[in-house]
Amino acid sequence: MPRARSLHPDRLAAAALAVIDRDGLAGLTMRAVATELAMSTMALYRYVTDRAELELLVADWCLRDLDTSVPADPQWTDQVKTLALRVRAQVGAHPQAVPLLIANRQRSRPLLRWAESVVTVLAAAGFTGTGRVIALRALVGYLNGALLQEQLGALGGPGTEAIASQTDFPVMRETARAALGVTPEQEFTGGLDIVLRGLRRSDPEPGGPPSS
Repeated sequence: MPRARSLHPDRLAAAALAVIDRDGLAGLTMRAVATELAMSTMALYRYVTDRAELELLVADWCLRDLDTSVPADPQWTDQVKTLALRVRAQVGAHPQAVPLLIANRQRSRPLLRWAESVVTVLAAAGFTGTGRVIALRALVGYLNGALLQEQLGALGGPGTEAIASQTDFPVMRETARAALGVTPEQEFTGGLDIVLRGLRRSDPEPGGPPSS
């Protein structure tokens, strides 16, 4: 029996995201989304098979306006940086949904289009074979980790403040005190720059990008 078309997937994704924004990811249940839509839980199953399908809809919805075109920056490192900053800007309004983006990175079409742009830049820069694979994984790993860490708590949060006031680990105390002055933007772009410098200086495969 075909599903009824009275509920557009965008409306369903928006309702699920509203639940996440309000109650956190733990609050995302079929019942909660059904209540948000003023319908029964059983009726919701006419539109999605299970929570996994619902989570994919949310991931796609969060990134529906993501610009995945290859930037016009002259340097490949600047192109990759721009692509990463676009993702951060897009998910900034819905930090609770970051784990869903990570979990669905190999299924979400906006994320796959973004990855296609990244590997296009890497290929043009001379990365080939396993070198390109590792470069992409390094960039995705940094992006995911940085977004998740920012969602869990920025450097200026209570955890850093607690370390800054303890006496058992003096070097960590000194580091935490410096961290209190670091903005989320500085943390993200600074870490990304470190990763990009490492990729630029890595030993290339034959035909890969020259070290600089």
